[in-house]
Amino acid sequence: MTYRMIQIGLGAMGRQWCEVALPPNIEEGLIEVVAAVDINPAALSVAQRSLGLHPGQCYTDLHKAMAENPADFCTIVVPPAQHEEVVDAALAHDLHILSEKPIADTLAASVRIAEKVTRAGVKMGVTMSHRFDQDKTSLRQELRSGRYGALDYLVCHLTCDLRQRGSWGVFRHEIPHALMIEGAVHHLDMLADLAGAHCDTIYAQSWNPPWGEYAGDSQALVTMQFENGSRAMFEGACTNAVGLHDWYGETIRAECELGTLVLNGRRLERFPYDSTTQRVSKAEGEGEEVPLLQRPKWMNTWLIEQFVDWLDGGEKMETNIEDNLQSVALIFAAIESSRTGQPVKVQELLNQAREDLQAWNLQ
Repeated sequence: MTYRMIQIGLGAMGRQWCEVALPPNIEEGLIEVVAAVDINPAALSVAQRSLGLHPGQCYTDLHKAMAENPADFCTIVVPPAQHEEVVDAALAHDLHILSEKPIADTLAASVRIAEKVTRAGVKMGVTMSHRFDQDKTSLRQELRSGRYGALDYLVCHLTCDLRQRGSWGVFRHEIPHALMIEGAVHHLDMLADLAGAHCDTIYAQSWNPPWGEYAGDSQALVTMQFENGSRAMFEGACTNAVGLHDWYGETIRAECELGTLVLNGRRLERFPYDSTTQRVSKAEGEGEEVPLLQRPKWMNTWLIEQFVDWLDGGEKMETNIEDNLQSVALIFAAIESSRTGQPVKVQELLNQAREDLQAWNLQ
């Protein structure tokens, strides 16, 4: 079955959807884009050029686009603060939803959206694209192979020079907590996925140095402890002098009982434990290279396929909205920890947000 969809958002990330993520799925007959929406009229040309839509299929009015174009689902590729407004419109038109991360710009709004979606009986997925990139997927499979015994801890580095206003999209320089909401949402999610358990406790320090042209914090150091006893550390930086571990070239190291796995600049290495040799010391690049997995689609292109398969009655996508609340809870727990200077119990924070919503609903 070919599913009809409406693309909502044609900015920088929306353009990437139109030029990269959508076309392979259109060519395979999985989806048909019937309309596109952006509040900026100049951005509509992206959909016309990349998707072949005619001007009559391109709108600046969200509700008009949905009313005039019968569809099965919509995508949401707009800033997080506008997500709930689009979700409300989609639910009013009985549309399933595939949204860019995070669910929303606050934990309360994210829990509220999840409750609305569940009550409406529609399916909503969130595109945690970096977890489904080729190198991270390869690391996940290798880590879960069982060859390395128990996982002890993980370390992830994301370091970038995005300090100048506009170098990471202007809106990110204007919102609070840009690193956490727009960046670490991917990396904390990946660490929890690699750990294979929900996060129990998180402790974070975040800040913006004087040379960072951000309204909110652009740097962070985070430690996490998971319910299975494993741990993780995350270094996130948007305002460094140079990007040593930039987007798509992050370093992730997994320390296990029987070996070490290192993903650095999209190269995956393994260093098996040798019980016959003491004080082994090796440098990155001296391990056994692990070939990266091969498949036709990665990241959002693959996630669109997963979402369509779910609509078709297949397995629920891993990043369905209820499960993805865990990722949202991670970033807002980290923000709360940085604010208070204290560790935060992630599941308690998420459960409190759910209880607050229920109490509000009863008023």
